[in-house]
Amino acid sequence: QVQLVESGGGLVQAGGSLRLSCAASGRTLSTYTMGWFRQAPGKEREFVAATSWSGGSTRYASSVKGRFTISRENAITMYLQMNSLKPEDTAVYYCAANRQTVVVSTTPGPYDLWGQGTQVTVSS
Repeated sequence: QVQLVESGGGLVQAGGSLRLSCAASGRTLSTYTMGWFRQAPGKEREFVAATSWSGGSTRYASSVKGRFTISRENAITMYLQMNSLKPEDTAVYYCAANRQTVVVSTTPGPYDLWGQGTQVTVSS
């Protein structure tokens, strides 16, 4: 079985930084497109960032562009570096994997695997 596990969430003051990690177990995801989504209370899950398996293509939500950076360390580990955090960034952040190798989707539907989520809370 393949599992995705997020870590690195927590409580941080506005303007601070956090780095979220996503690790795959069971198998490598070297050919998968990887993405980050978030869901705030009462809100729908929204796209944050995504990258192709090679890292050659990246996409960011307008709300996080310039502040967040998605990267892949290797076939099993991905990061989301979050800087200049704002209270509106508060949400549960989910790691997701899409077996598509080149298509970087900004919607949740195409993603095949999901982590359990990690809470990020940004205080004002």
